[in-house]
Amino acid sequence: MSFSALYKDYQEIVENWLDSVISKHLFQRSGIHEAMEYSLMAGGKRLRPILSLAVCDVFGGDMKDVIPFACAIEMIHTYSLIHDDLPAMDNDDYRRGRLTNHKVFGEAKAILAGDALLNYAFEVMLDNVLDSSKDSEFTSESCGNILKKIKAMKIIANASGTSGMIGGQVVDLESEGKSIEAHLLHYMHKNKTGALIKAPVLSSAVICGANEVEYNSLEKYAENLGIAFQIKDDILDVEGDLETMGKKSHSDAEKMKSTYVSIYGLEKSKEMLSHVTDSAIESIREFGERGSFLKELALFLLNRNS
Repeated sequence: MSFSALYKDYQEIVENWLDSVISKHLFQRSGIHEAMEYSLMAGGKRLRPILSLAVCDVFGGDMKDVIPFACAIEMIHTYSLIHDDLPAMDNDDYRRGRLTNHKVFGEAKAILAGDALLNYAFEVMLDNVLDSSKDSEFTSESCGNILKKIKAMKIIANASGTSGMIGGQVVDLESEGKSIEAHLLHYMHKNKTGALIKAPVLSSAVICGANEVEYNSLEKYAENLGIAFQIKDDILDVEGDLETMGKKSHSDAEKMKSTYVSIYGLEKSKEMLSHVTDSAIESIREFGERGSFLKELALFLLNRNS
């Protein structure tokens, strides 16, 4: 199967699963559930859960074990975007080609919708762990599988908190209007962007029983992929447009944010992007043909225009 066909298959699995779990609550017709659905089901690349599913396939794992965690990460990512767009943060009017959550539902409800998605993400993961224990005969193997899922939740929690995404976001806020050093820029994006790209890779690897060598290889892959993703975002903010990207371009310069482009320049940033993409691909060479989708995904992100 071609890369694009497999990507589309993964995307459809994710969309259907997200739709099924969010629809459980929509019968209440509460404004908060409508606000949650508005952003969660707005489409997008679904990169993070697709990474989880792809890693699962690398190890021949059971997708039913992975997808609740994969989609929980997408809920956490969506909550972060809702909050990131608020006037107190980046103050953006458009996301994925349509009005941001707070522009439709108001700031208070947007905050609560983000909070609700974060909490619901952990409900979904805990439900899966509890279901596993309920159906288990508590053999050493079944207990081991439950522990793997708990460890996966820990990875996701760390990536979402002050040692991950939130920690990076704080540095981003504190750095607005300032010229920061390259090492601080790297730290900021390693956490703000990279942590939630690494989490789906590593949580899936843990659930699917990766050994230490395999885990370390995937960790290097994900770290480089996260850096590449952010460098490309910074480049697109300079070269992209609203119609293609679904959000306003040149916003980083308007807000006086330090970016890879502002520190290194456009051409150097493109060189760095190519280098970290190559490093990501090199990290998973040992997987051979099993890692072909992950390799093609890195190249797809290198050449994306949104």
